[in-house]
Amino acid sequence: MMVNNAQWKDVYVQGTYTTKWGFFPGVSTSSMGAEAIVAALKDAQIKWGEVDAVFAGSVYQGTASGHRVVGEVGFTGIPIVNVENACSSGATAFRLAYDSIRLGQYKTVLAIGFEKMPRGPIPSTAFPSWQLAMGFNVQPANYALETMEYMHQYGATVEDFARVSVKNRRNGSLNPNARFQKDVTVEEVLQSAMVASPLRLLNCCPLADGAVAMILTNKPTSDRAIRVASSVLVSGVYGEESYQSGITASVHHYPSEGIVEKSAREAYEKAGCGPEDVQVVQAYDSMGPGELWDIEKLGFCARGAAPELLREGVFDLTGRLPVNTDGGLLSRGHPLGATALAQIHEIVLQLRGEAGHRQVSDPKVGLAHAMGAGPNSAVTILQR
Repeated sequence: MMVNNAQWKDVYVQGTYTTKWGFFPGVSTSSMGAEAIVAALKDAQIKWGEVDAVFAGSVYQGTASGHRVVGEVGFTGIPIVNVENACSSGATAFRLAYDSIRLGQYKTVLAIGFEKMPRGPIPSTAFPSWQLAMGFNVQPANYALETMEYMHQYGATVEDFARVSVKNRRNGSLNPNARFQKDVTVEEVLQSAMVASPLRLLNCCPLADGAVAMILTNKPTSDRAIRVASSVLVSGVYGEESYQSGITASVHHYPSEGIVEKSAREAYEKAGCGPEDVQVVQAYDSMGPGELWDIEKLGFCARGAAPELLREGVFDLTGRLPVNTDGGLLSRGHPLGATALAQIHEIVLQLRGEAGHRQVSDPKVGLAHAMGAGPNSAVTILQR
Protein backbone atom coordinates (compact mmCIF):
# COMPACT_ATOMS: atom_id res chain seq x y z
CA MET A 1 0.00 0.00 0.00
CA MET A 2 1.33 3.43 -0.91
CA VAL A 3 1.84 5.89 1.92
CA ASN A 4 1.04 9.57 1.59
CA ASN A 5 4.30 11.54 1.72
CA ALA A 6 2.66 14.07 4.03
CA GLN A 7 2.51 11.39 6.71
CA TRP A 8 6.24 10.77 6.66
CA LYS A 9 8.25 11.89 9.67
CA ASP A 10 11.62 13.58 9.70
CA VAL A 11 14.41 11.30 10.96
CA TYR A 12 17.60 12.35 12.73
CA VAL A 13 20.80 10.70 13.85
CA GLN A 14 20.91 11.68 17.52
CA GLY A 15 23.82 9.54 18.71
CA THR A 16 26.66 7.55 17.14
CA TYR A 17 29.76 5.64 18.15
CA THR A 18 32.41 3.40 16.62
CA THR A 19 34.84 1.12 18.35
CA LYS A 20 38.49 1.11 17.38
CA TRP A 21 39.07 -1.22 14.43
CA GLY A 22 41.71 -3.93 14.23
CA PHE A 23 42.16 -7.60 15.11
CA PHE A 24 41.22 -8.32 18.73
CA PRO A 25 41.34 -12.11 19.34
CA GLY A 26 40.27 -11.87 22.97
CA VAL A 27 37.30 -9.57 22.36
CA SER A 28 33.91 -11.04 21.39
CA THR A 29 31.49 -9.58 18.88
CA SER A 30 28.95 -9.21 21.68
CA SER A 31 31.27 -7.13 23.83
CA MET A 32 32.26 -4.89 20.90
CA GLY A 33 28.61 -4.35 20.03
CA ALA A 34 27.65 -3.66 23.62
CA GLU A 35 30.45 -1.11 23.92
CA ALA A 36 29.11 0.66 20.83
CA ILE A 37 25.50 0.64 22.07
CA VAL A 38 26.31 2.05 25.52
CA ALA A 39 28.49 4.80 24.03
CA ALA A 40 25.93 5.70 21.35
CA LEU A 41 23.23 6.03 24.02
CA LYS A 42 25.50 8.34 25.96
CA ASP A 43 26.21 10.38 22.83
CA ALA A 44 22.47 10.63 22.17
CA GLN A 45 21.77 11.48 25.84
CA ILE A 46 18.98 8.93 26.08
CA LYS A 47 18.38 5.82 28.19
CA TRP A 48 18.30 2.24 26.93
CA GLY A 49 14.64 1.94 27.91
CA GLU A 50 13.71 4.67 25.41
CA VAL A 51 14.79 2.56 22.41
CA ASP A 52 11.79 1.04 20.62
CA ALA A 53 13.50 -1.43 18.26
CA VAL A 54 16.89 -2.70 17.09
CA PHE A 55 18.10 -3.48 13.57
CA ALA A 56 21.42 -5.35 13.69
CA GLY A 57 23.64 -5.84 10.66
CA SER A 58 26.30 -8.54 10.35
CA VAL A 59 27.42 -11.07 7.74
CA TYR A 60 29.26 -14.09 9.18
CA GLN A 61 28.29 -13.85 12.85
CA GLY A 62 25.73 -16.64 12.98
CA THR A 63 22.14 -17.03 14.13
CA ALA A 64 20.61 -14.28 16.30
CA SER A 65 23.86 -12.32 16.43
CA GLY A 66 21.98 -9.10 17.19
CA HIS A 67 20.25 -10.77 20.11
CA ARG A 68 23.60 -11.81 21.54
CA VAL A 69 24.86 -8.23 21.33
CA VAL A 70 21.70 -6.74 22.84
CA GLY A 71 21.74 -9.39 25.56
CA GLU A 72 25.01 -7.88 26.82
CA VAL A 73 23.19 -4.58 27.41
CA GLY A 74 19.94 -6.11 28.65
CA PHE A 75 16.79 -7.43 26.99
CA THR A 76 13.77 -5.14 27.26
CA GLY A 77 11.28 -7.03 25.10
CA ILE A 78 11.67 -4.76 22.06
CA PRO A 79 11.89 -6.30 18.57
CA ILE A 80 15.39 -7.17 17.38
CA VAL A 81 15.78 -7.73 13.64
CA ASN A 82 18.95 -9.39 12.34
CA VAL A 83 20.05 -8.17 8.91
CA GLU A 84 22.47 -9.92 6.55
CA ASN A 85 22.99 -8.08 3.27
CA ALA A 86 26.71 -8.60 2.64
CA CYS A 87 28.83 -5.44 2.88
CA SER A 88 25.66 -3.33 2.78
CA SER A 89 24.34 -4.96 5.99
CA GLY A 90 24.97 -1.90 8.17
CA ALA A 91 23.39 0.45 5.63
CA THR A 92 20.43 -1.92 5.33
CA ALA A 93 19.95 -1.90 9.11
CA PHE A 94 20.13 1.90 8.97
CA ARG A 95 17.57 2.00 6.14
CA LEU A 96 15.15 -0.21 8.10
CA ALA A 97 15.56 1.96 11.20
CA TYR A 98 15.04 5.10 9.12
CA ASP A 99 11.91 3.77 7.44
CA SER A 100 10.38 2.51 10.69
CA ILE A 101 10.62 6.02 12.15
CA ARG A 102 9.72 7.86 8.96
CA LEU A 103 6.50 5.84 8.65
CA GLY A 104 5.57 6.48 12.28
CA GLN A 105 6.04 2.94 13.59
CA TYR A 106 8.66 3.91 16.20
CA LYS A 107 10.10 7.06 17.74
CA THR A 108 13.63 5.95 18.67
CA VAL A 109 15.53 3.09 17.04
CA LEU A 110 19.01 1.60 17.28
CA ALA A 111 20.89 0.60 14.13
CA ILE A 112 24.04 -1.40 14.77
CA GLY A 113 26.64 -3.15 12.64
CA PHE A 114 29.40 -5.46 13.87
CA GLU A 115 31.79 -8.13 12.64
CA LYS A 116 34.83 -10.19 13.59
CA MET A 117 36.80 -11.12 10.50
CA PRO A 118 39.17 -14.01 9.83
CA ARG A 119 42.65 -13.52 8.48
CA GLY A 120 43.13 -13.66 4.72
CA PRO A 121 40.70 -13.02 1.85
CA ILE A 122 36.99 -12.72 2.58
CA PRO A 123 35.46 -16.22 2.27
CA SER A 124 32.49 -14.99 0.23
CA THR A 125 29.69 -17.51 -0.23
CA ALA A 126 27.45 -15.16 -2.25
CA PHE A 127 28.00 -17.04 -5.51
CA PRO A 128 26.45 -20.08 -7.23
CA SER A 129 28.29 -23.33 -6.54
CA TRP A 130 29.82 -23.54 -10.01
CA GLN A 131 31.27 -20.03 -9.65
CA LEU A 132 32.67 -20.92 -6.23
CA ALA A 133 34.36 -23.97 -7.78
CA MET A 134 35.96 -21.75 -10.44
CA GLY A 135 37.20 -19.20 -7.91
CA PHE A 136 34.97 -16.27 -8.83
CA ASN A 137 34.50 -15.45 -5.13
CA VAL A 138 38.05 -14.09 -4.87
CA GLN A 139 37.17 -10.42 -4.68
CA PRO A 140 40.58 -8.93 -5.64
CA ALA A 141 40.47 -10.98 -8.85
CA ASN A 142 36.98 -9.75 -9.68
CA TYR A 143 38.01 -6.16 -9.04
CA ALA A 144 41.14 -6.68 -11.13
CA LEU A 145 38.98 -7.52 -14.15
CA GLU A 146 36.97 -4.33 -13.77
CA THR A 147 40.14 -2.36 -13.12
CA MET A 148 41.67 -3.57 -16.39
CA GLU A 149 38.52 -2.55 -18.25
CA TYR A 150 38.55 0.88 -16.55
CA MET A 151 42.19 1.39 -17.56
CA HIS A 152 41.39 0.35 -21.13
CA GLN A 153 38.38 2.67 -21.44
CA TYR A 154 39.69 5.78 -19.70
CA GLY A 155 43.47 5.58 -19.65
CA ALA A 156 43.81 5.37 -15.87
CA THR A 157 47.18 4.15 -14.60
CA VAL A 158 48.47 2.10 -11.70
CA GLU A 159 49.92 5.33 -10.34
CA ASP A 160 46.40 6.78 -10.20
CA PHE A 161 45.22 3.80 -8.16
CA ALA A 162 48.22 4.14 -5.86
CA ARG A 163 47.31 7.79 -5.22
CA VAL A 164 43.94 6.65 -3.83
CA SER A 165 45.74 4.53 -1.24
CA VAL A 166 48.13 7.39 -0.43
CA LYS A 167 45.26 9.82 0.13
CA ASN A 168 43.22 7.45 2.24
CA ARG A 169 46.15 6.29 4.35
CA ARG A 170 47.00 9.97 4.96
CA ASN A 171 43.42 10.59 6.11
CA GLY A 172 43.48 7.43 8.20
CA SER A 173 46.58 8.64 10.02
CA LEU A 174 44.30 11.35 11.47
CA ASN A 175 41.66 8.83 12.58
CA PRO A 176 42.44 7.24 15.97
CA ASN A 177 39.96 4.42 15.29
CA ALA A 178 41.44 3.34 11.95
CA ARG A 179 43.26 0.02 11.76
CA PHE A 180 46.17 1.56 9.80
CA GLN A 181 47.38 5.00 10.86
CA LYS A 182 50.59 5.31 8.87
CA ASP A 183 51.19 7.22 5.64
CA VAL A 184 52.34 5.37 2.53
CA THR A 185 53.93 6.65 -0.67
CA VAL A 186 53.08 5.93 -4.28
CA GLU A 187 56.33 3.98 -4.52
CA GLU A 188 55.45 1.83 -1.51
CA VAL A 189 52.05 0.99 -3.02
CA LEU A 190 53.61 0.08 -6.38
CA GLN A 191 56.24 -2.08 -4.71
CA SER A 192 53.84 -3.97 -2.44
CA ALA A 193 53.03 -7.60 -3.20
CA MET A 194 51.00 -8.38 -6.30
CA VAL A 195 47.57 -9.82 -5.43
CA ALA A 196 45.70 -9.87 -8.75
CA SER A 197 47.26 -7.85 -11.54
CA PRO A 198 47.16 -4.87 -11.61
CA LEU A 199 46.06 -4.77 -7.94
CA ARG A 200 48.76 -4.91 -5.30
CA LEU A 201 48.46 -5.45 -1.56
CA LEU A 202 48.22 -1.74 -0.73
CA ASN A 203 45.48 -1.28 -3.36
CA CYS A 204 43.30 -3.66 -1.31
CA CYS A 205 41.44 -2.85 1.90
CA PRO A 206 42.42 -4.71 5.08
CA LEU A 207 39.90 -6.72 7.06
CA ALA A 208 39.22 -5.81 10.70
CA ASP A 209 37.03 -6.38 13.74
CA GLY A 210 34.73 -3.54 14.71
CA ALA A 211 31.27 -2.28 15.66
CA VAL A 212 29.24 0.88 15.06
CA ALA A 213 25.99 1.86 16.80
CA MET A 214 23.67 4.68 15.86
CA ILE A 215 20.54 6.12 17.53
CA LEU A 216 17.87 7.42 15.16
CA THR A 217 14.89 9.45 16.36
CA ASN A 218 11.99 11.54 15.12
CA LYS A 219 12.54 14.37 17.61
CA PRO A 220 16.08 15.68 18.05
CA THR A 221 17.00 16.66 21.59
CA SER A 222 20.08 18.74 20.74
CA ASP A 223 21.58 20.78 17.92
CA ARG A 224 24.07 17.93 17.36
CA ALA A 225 21.34 15.87 15.71
CA ILE A 226 21.83 15.38 11.95
CA ARG A 227 18.86 15.01 9.61
CA VAL A 228 18.64 11.97 7.36
CA ALA A 229 17.68 13.41 3.97
CA SER A 230 17.41 10.02 2.27
CA SER A 231 18.38 6.37 2.67
CA VAL A 232 18.16 4.22 -0.45
CA LEU A 233 18.90 0.55 -1.10
CA VAL A 234 18.71 -1.08 -4.53
CA SER A 235 19.75 -4.48 -5.82
CA GLY A 236 20.95 -5.80 -9.16
CA VAL A 237 19.84 -4.51 -12.54
CA TYR A 238 19.27 -7.18 -15.18
CA GLY A 239 22.01 -7.20 -17.79
CA GLU A 240 24.44 -4.94 -15.96
CA GLU A 241 28.08 -5.91 -16.31
CA SER A 242 29.36 -6.19 -12.75
CA TYR A 243 32.31 -7.63 -10.85
CA GLN A 244 29.79 -8.41 -8.08
CA SER A 245 28.28 -11.18 -10.19
CA GLY A 246 31.67 -12.78 -10.72
CA ILE A 247 31.24 -12.89 -14.49
CA THR A 248 30.60 -10.58 -17.39
CA ALA A 249 26.92 -10.47 -18.29
CA SER A 250 26.20 -12.60 -21.33
CA VAL A 251 23.08 -10.76 -22.47
CA HIS A 252 23.34 -8.33 -25.37
CA HIS A 253 21.18 -5.57 -23.90
CA TYR A 254 22.69 -3.51 -21.11
CA PRO A 255 20.61 -1.19 -18.93
CA SER A 256 20.96 2.55 -19.39
CA GLU A 257 21.31 2.94 -15.63
CA GLY A 258 23.50 0.73 -13.45
CA ILE A 259 23.00 -0.19 -9.81
CA VAL A 260 25.16 2.61 -8.36
CA GLU A 261 23.68 5.24 -10.66
CA LYS A 262 20.17 4.08 -9.80
CA SER A 263 20.74 4.22 -6.04
CA ALA A 264 22.36 7.66 -6.34
CA ARG A 265 19.56 9.06 -8.50
CA GLU A 266 16.88 7.83 -6.11
CA ALA A 267 18.77 9.21 -3.11
CA TYR A 268 19.18 12.64 -4.70
CA GLU A 269 15.52 12.73 -5.70
CA LYS A 270 14.31 11.82 -2.23
CA ALA A 271 16.69 14.29 -0.58
CA GLY A 272 15.78 17.10 -2.95
CA CYS A 273 19.39 17.80 -3.84
CA GLY A 274 22.04 16.83 -6.37
CA PRO A 275 25.71 15.89 -6.39
CA GLU A 276 26.59 19.57 -6.71
CA ASP A 277 25.14 20.14 -3.22
CA VAL A 278 27.32 17.54 -1.47
CA GLN A 279 30.44 18.74 0.36
CA VAL A 280 31.84 15.49 1.83
CA VAL A 281 31.68 11.91 0.55
CA GLN A 282 32.30 8.40 1.84
CA ALA A 283 32.85 6.33 -1.30
CA TYR A 284 33.15 2.55 -1.37
CA ASP A 285 36.88 1.80 -1.64
CA SER A 286 37.31 -1.88 -0.88
CA MET A 287 39.85 -1.67 -3.71
CA GLY A 288 41.53 1.63 -4.58
CA PRO A 289 40.32 1.83 -8.20
CA GLY A 290 36.75 1.32 -6.97
CA GLU A 291 36.81 4.71 -5.26
CA LEU A 292 37.47 6.40 -8.60
CA TRP A 293 34.66 4.79 -10.57
CA ASP A 294 32.38 5.09 -7.52
CA ILE A 295 32.84 8.88 -7.48
CA GLU A 296 31.99 8.95 -11.17
CA LYS A 297 28.93 6.71 -10.93
CA LEU A 298 27.59 8.77 -8.00
CA GLY A 299 27.49 11.75 -10.35
CA PHE A 300 30.34 13.87 -8.98
CA CYS A 301 32.20 13.98 -12.30
CA ALA A 302 32.14 12.50 -15.79
CA ARG A 303 33.18 8.90 -16.40
CA GLY A 304 36.95 8.68 -16.57
CA ALA A 305 37.49 12.12 -15.00
CA ALA A 306 38.16 11.05 -11.38
CA PRO A 307 41.87 10.19 -11.79
CA GLU A 308 42.71 13.69 -13.00
CA LEU A 309 40.66 15.29 -10.22
CA LEU A 310 42.48 13.08 -7.72
CA ARG A 311 45.83 14.27 -9.07
CA GLU A 312 44.64 17.87 -8.73
CA GLY A 313 43.79 17.37 -5.04
CA VAL A 314 40.02 17.80 -5.43
CA PHE A 315 39.33 14.81 -3.16
CA ASP A 316 41.81 15.82 -0.43
CA LEU A 317 40.67 17.07 2.99
CA THR A 318 41.27 20.63 1.80
CA GLY A 319 39.92 20.00 -1.70
CA ARG A 320 36.60 20.92 -3.26
CA LEU A 321 35.08 17.48 -2.55
CA PRO A 322 36.82 15.60 0.29
CA VAL A 323 36.40 11.83 -0.12
CA ASN A 324 36.89 9.15 2.55
CA THR A 325 37.96 11.63 5.18
CA ASP A 326 38.43 8.92 7.84
CA GLY A 327 40.70 6.83 5.64
CA GLY A 328 37.97 4.76 4.02
CA LEU A 329 38.10 1.00 3.91
CA LEU A 330 41.71 1.19 2.70
CA SER A 331 42.89 2.62 6.02
CA ARG A 332 40.04 2.20 8.51
CA GLY A 333 39.52 -1.45 7.61
CA HIS A 334 36.56 -3.59 6.58
CA PRO A 335 34.50 -5.49 9.19
CA LEU A 336 31.73 -6.36 6.77
CA GLY A 337 28.63 -5.80 8.91
CA ALA A 338 29.95 -2.54 10.39
CA THR A 339 31.52 -0.89 7.35
CA ALA A 340 28.51 0.88 5.85
CA LEU A 341 27.44 2.28 9.23
CA ALA A 342 31.01 3.51 9.79
CA GLN A 343 30.73 5.49 6.57
CA ILE A 344 27.54 7.14 7.85
CA HIS A 345 29.20 7.68 11.25
CA GLU A 346 31.99 9.67 9.60
CA ILE A 347 29.51 11.85 7.72
CA VAL A 348 27.69 12.56 10.99
CA LEU A 349 30.97 13.63 12.65
CA GLN A 350 31.87 15.86 9.71
CA LEU A 351 28.47 17.57 9.68
CA ARG A 352 28.66 18.07 13.44
CA GLY A 353 32.15 19.54 13.12
CA GLU A 354 33.52 16.83 15.41
CA ALA A 355 36.02 15.08 13.12
CA GLY A 356 39.12 16.53 14.79
CA HIS A 357 42.26 16.89 12.70
CA ARG A 358 40.49 15.52 9.61
CA GLN A 359 37.57 17.98 9.81
CA VAL A 360 36.67 19.57 6.48
CA SER A 361 35.50 23.15 6.11
CA ASP A 362 31.86 23.72 7.12
CA PRO A 363 30.05 20.85 5.32
CA LYS A 364 26.25 20.95 5.28
CA VAL A 365 25.44 17.90 3.11
CA GLY A 366 27.25 14.57 3.10
CA LEU A 367 26.81 11.29 1.22
CA ALA A 368 27.83 7.74 2.06
CA HIS A 369 27.81 4.88 -0.45
CA ALA A 370 28.31 1.17 0.19
CA MET A 371 28.26 -1.86 -2.10
CA GLY A 372 27.61 -5.46 -1.19
CA ALA A 373 27.50 -8.84 -2.86
CA GLY A 374 24.16 -9.74 -4.31
CA PRO A 375 24.67 -7.10 -5.66
CA ASN A 376 23.40 -4.29 -3.42
CA SER A 377 24.02 -0.56 -3.52
CA ALA A 378 23.14 1.72 -0.58
CA VAL A 379 23.26 5.53 -0.61
CA THR A 380 22.61 7.68 2.45
CA ILE A 381 22.44 11.47 2.36
CA LEU A 382 22.64 13.49 5.57
CA GLN A 383 22.03 17.22 6.06
CA ARG A 384 22.93 19.65 8.82
